[in-house]
Amino acid sequence: MQRFFAFLVALFLATSTSVAAYAADTIFVMRHLQKADGSDPPLSSEGRANAKALSDLLAKSGIKAIFATPTRRAMETAEPLASRLKIKIRTYDPDNPQALIATVDSIRGAVLVVGHSNTVGDLVARFGGKQPVSLTEEDYGTVFVVSHDDGSVSQIKVQRAP
Repeated sequence: MQRFFAFLVALFLATSTSVAAYAADTIFVMRHLQKADGSDPPLSSEGRANAKALSDLLAKSGIKAIFATPTRRAMETAEPLASRLKIKIRTYDPDNPQALIATVDSIRGAVLVVGHSNTVGDLVARFGGKQPVSLTEEDYGTVFVVSHDDGSVSQIKVQRAP
């Protein structure tokens, strides 16, 4: 009986540790992927291929919520991952980042935020990122990974398989 009880305690601790590893500690922030032309352009064929690669890259990252601006390019960047994880994309107002921050702070689990070249740096900083981030209009496919624990910022690159 004591062995069974010890097994249950060990199982509980192992399960608790796994859940805590994802609990509101990681925020993935990125610019939408490559876009076509137009006033509210969709993704280009390269952007769509990279959106699929993003889905492959982040599928096992523990993402519990996905946020994107209501633009076609941002929504289409997030769509393959959202479909794969069966998560509804939540839109946010890029002119009201504080509302996004408050919402993300209430979520347990990793989060993906898809923004724009002129908003990503500010979002990384507002999420506690200690390293400054800047993007140009030509930068696509860099995902900034902000650790909520210590403010460290790392980068991963989305690249479709050749």
